[in-house]
Amino acid sequence: MNHTDDQNNIPQAPHPQPNKFSQWLKTSITARMIMVGCLVLILLIPLSYVNSLISERSYRQDDVVNTINKKWGEDVLLYGPILKLPYKTYTETSTFNENTKTYLKETKTEINYAYIFPEKLHVNADVKSKTMYLGNFESAVFTSDMTLSGNYKPTDLKSKGIKNEDIIWNKSSIILKTSNLKGIKNEMAIEINGTAYPFETNFNNNRSQGHLDELETPFLNAIFLEAPFKFNMKVSYDGSEQIQVIPVGKTTTMDMASNWADPGFIGNYAPDDETRSLSASGFKVNWKVLSINRAFSQQYLNNIPNLNAFAFGTKFVVLVDEYQKSERAAKYGFLVIGLTFLIFFLIQTMSNIPIHAFQYLMIGLGLVMFYTLLVSISEHSNFLKAYVIAGISVIVLISLYSRSILRNSKFSVLIGISLTALYTFIYVIIQLENYALLVGSVGLFIILAAVMFVSRKIDWHNH
Repeated sequence: MNHTDDQNNIPQAPHPQPNKFSQWLKTSITARMIMVGCLVLILLIPLSYVNSLISERSYRQDDVVNTINKKWGEDVLLYGPILKLPYKTYTETSTFNENTKTYLKETKTEINYAYIFPEKLHVNADVKSKTMYLGNFESAVFTSDMTLSGNYKPTDLKSKGIKNEDIIWNKSSIILKTSNLKGIKNEMAIEINGTAYPFETNFNNNRSQGHLDELETPFLNAIFLEAPFKFNMKVSYDGSEQIQVIPVGKTTTMDMASNWADPGFIGNYAPDDETRSLSASGFKVNWKVLSINRAFSQQYLNNIPNLNAFAFGTKFVVLVDEYQKSERAAKYGFLVIGLTFLIFFLIQTMSNIPIHAFQYLMIGLGLVMFYTLLVSISEHSNFLKAYVIAGISVIVLISLYSRSILRNSKFSVLIGISLTALYTFIYVIIQLENYALLVGSVGLFIILAAVMFVSRKIDWHNH
């Protein structure tokens, strides 16, 4: 028997036909583009978790800052001094008497209060500021020595329908409203025509005026109330974040000086530009507010309206904190992943080196890890150091990984240089304030031009 013939007659198993879809994925540029695009979208999921992590840590920072501020002293809002004048009002009632068939008239007297704002109010604030830390979190705190001085014109309530004889002059007082009783460091008193009147906390105050506490003096010497009189008082605060006053004077002026280098002027009124002085060692500013600049009166009956919306002053700004910077960096995550994948895609297309979807995914996850490293390291160091460490770690990781999958040193060097340039570009944008949009737009234009230049010779029609 011829064994050779027998072997030749044995039917051979058919060769497996290549899967057309798999072949299309391997050879088609369009398929690779779709795959890369889908992976970029998938990687938005872990990026969203990174943003949630940053937000969570930011809320934690807010809690810690509030703890610091409560221990040291909260923000300061000063409202006053205000002259409180009791006056009599009369209500007449008639009652019909069945026995006499006549009406009996009865007059009831009630005590109400008028609140009078000063003619002039000058506030001088000398503020010593510093940064206070609790763990890795910081807050701006200060000690402020404030002097309030000014004068009242003779009190006249005839325009309000109140006669002088109905005013109870000997039961008048001065009240002061403030947001930070805990932070007051001195025994407070107001000096009027040479007589000092100490303030006491008014526990009957229902704190309806924007959560302000109320201080009130004992009854004043009534002799000077119907004539012009001057006042002067001092108050020292331990506070945090901001100082504001409400311009209750018909003419209100305020001078403020501090060693804080980054003030933010807040509220309804801006300081005078001509006298404003800002430097790295601190600032000096002045405000002037006239009664015609504000929409409220100098006299009120029965109650004082909430005038907090008219406050003005200074916020002691802590420049963009680590979490804000991390959040801004994470907003560029989509750009970083997209541009990095684009580089690998162009290398794959131009060199015909196969890159699997899993390898793209690993590269994308490495890029996402940059942000978790950035947040965790910045909690124990400054942002620049955290950014450099996280950036170097990810660039080295992806460069070495690309060396193994592309099997070409020059490609891995190119990727390392590209990522370094990209992270440097994003860091510069994060640091900029006014020019961030301009620099970002110019940078993206240059990147687009480079991609167009590199890809101009690719024959897209034959893939």
